[in-house]
This record gives sequence, structure tokens and C-alpha cells, in this order.
Amino acid sequence: MKRVSRIVALYRAVNGTTAVSAPQHRMSTAAQYSTSSNKFSARYNWLFNNLLTDLSGRTAAHAVAGTMFFSVAATTLTEEVHAKEAVPIELRPKELVLYQYEACPFCNKVKAFLDYYDLPYKIIEVNPISKKELKWSDYKKVPVVMVDGEQMVNSSDIIDKLFEEVRSADSTSDPDEESKWRKWVDDHLVHMLSPNIYRNTSEALESFDYITSHGKLGSIKYQNLNRSGNEKAVELILSPYTGSLESSLPDYIGRSGNFSLTERITAKYAGAAAMYFVSKKLKKKYNITDERAALYEAAETWVDALKGQDFLGGSNPNLADLAVYGVLRPIRYLKSGKDMVENTHIGDWYSRMESAVGVSARIQA
Repeated sequence: MKRVSRIVALYRAVNGTTAVSAPQHRMSTAAQYSTSSNKFSARYNWLFNNLLTDLSGRTAAHAVAGTMFFSVAATTLTEEVHAKEAVPIELRPKELVLYQYEACPFCNKVKAFLDYYDLPYKIIEVNPISKKELKWSDYKKVPVVMVDGEQMVNSSDIIDKLFEEVRSADSTSDPDEESKWRKWVDDHLVHMLSPNIYRNTSEALESFDYITSHGKLGSIKYQNLNRSGNEKAVELILSPYTGSLESSLPDYIGRSGNFSLTERITAKYAGAAAMYFVSKKLKKKYNITDERAALYEAAETWVDALKGQDFLGGSNPNLADLAVYGVLRPIRYLKSGKDMVENTHIGDWYSRMESAVGVSARIQA
């Protein structure tokens, strides 16, 4: 009932006197009818007139309340939504193509930048085994970006070059502070991810479930991965966050359009099991004893770096904000990401970043 009243109030506020005139007209007609028919006494005429006055007053009050309600809501939206950075049309690339793995954090860093600056881009999903989509390139890692025919490689270098091309004004951020935290993302934060999303069998399976439900189509069957029996090769292929290949087999399994149902189930459980053991190796490699504690510590370290500001960049995100957000985006709605938000203070910043980055600028390839 309260919702209906608010809607009515908003309607009356928008429609002004029109909303008042209808009931006034009906009440006036009723009063006139009662007088002409001589069926009501003067006392009832007095009651009608006072009721009419009261109704008009209440309607006006509701209109004012509706106006205030609408104004407060609009103000709140204005305060909470951070607009994307506008890039002048003349500075926008004519064609931008990103070669990527969907769940790769380095690719997601680039996408966060492109989405925030609203630079339309096409995506080419790369086969992590054959790399056939990159056969034209000597550089075989992802991300690779083609900008109006020019090749750009390495996520941080890609962002630096694009930023130089599209920015219309100098950044107000402290360049040293920004560089420091971007380096922290690449050297530290990314290494917290795999040990967390694959820390036990249930989370490994959850990760594969999520990836397979968000992926695209591919063509290589899982059993091809381990024909050589080379554990190191499998580890590099399997890990989406480490290794020289920066590769993402879990995502690739999600793009398994040529898998039968049985093969997909086998791939899911085999992949989850493999990544569970890989995550244990990564913990040892990066000297992580408690992966959740390490993730929480990294999140709080980032929040402390903000020093009470909305973003490291101040009132708007800078390149470090976009790097942290891009790397965390693939895990945000997995158990590890949910735990991170529930057990640290990073949630408010992440929500602001979601609003600031907004919808994807991706276009159909």
C-alpha cells in the first residue's frame, strides 16, 4: 500500500493541478447534485465543502511529498553513479581487437580500461593449445591488442599506450603512487587468486562451473592436454593466473562447443582436480601459508592505500584502480570473491568501480 501511495504521489507531483482537478470536479458535482435535489441539509453541504478543502490540501501535500521523494532519489543516484571518462571522438581508435582468454586477469585489466573509457572493441578468443588465432604474430601470449592495424602486447604496456592516445587532459593522479600500485597488482595481487579459487575441491568445482557457464565455443578436447604426460606443460596451460603462457584452460573448457556432455563432465572434474593440485604448488612458490588470509590482507592493503578517498585517483578511478578492479573481476562472484567482500572493507570501493566502469564496450566481432 505504501508503494502505491508513493507512486500516486509521484504521479500527482508530475501532473500538477491535473491530478487535483479530477477529484475536485467529482466532489463539486456531488455537492451540486445534493443541493439541487434538496435531499441533503445545509449541514451535509457544509461537510462536503470541508471535505473538498481537506482533500485538496492533502493532494497538494502529497504532490509536494512526491516531488521531494523524487528529488532525493535523483540526488542519491547522481551522487552514487560515477560517470565514465568521455573520450573525444577524434581520439578514439577506428578499430580495436582484443585477443584474449575470458578469465585471464591480465586480459580483464585491459577490458576494464576499455570499458571505463568506453572504447568499443571486438574480442577474439584464443585457443590456448594451438594459438591458431595468433599464428600471424610472433608474440604468442595474451592479451594482444590490434589498434588500427598496430599490434600492442603486454597488458600494462597496452594500457599505457592507449592511455597516451585517448586522454584529452593530463591525469590529476600522483604518477609515482599510481605506478607503485599498478606494479603491486602484477607482482603480488594476481598471485593471490589461483590458490584461493582452487583452494579445495568444492571451490575448484565451483570455479569450473562458473567458467563453463560464462564461456564461449572452442574445439580442443581435454584429453589432448596431457598426451605428453608433461606435468609442467599441463601446469602452465591450466593456470589462468601464472606461468609464462598467462593462459586459461578453465575458461577454454567453458568454450567447449565440441565436447559431448560426458566429455564436459570429465573435463570439469579432471580440470578441477588438476587445478587443486596446481594451487598447492603456487602456495609454496609464493610462500603463502593461508590463502584466504593472504587475499584478505591484499584487499585491506588496497583499501588502506585509498586513504579514505573513493578511488586511488581521488574522485575518479585512475589506472591503478582499473588494474585492481580488472584483476578481481573474474573472482568477484565466486566463493573466494564473496568471502573477500564479506570479510574486508573492499566491497564499497568495488561497488563504486562497478558503477564507474559500467557496461561493457564490447561489440560483435
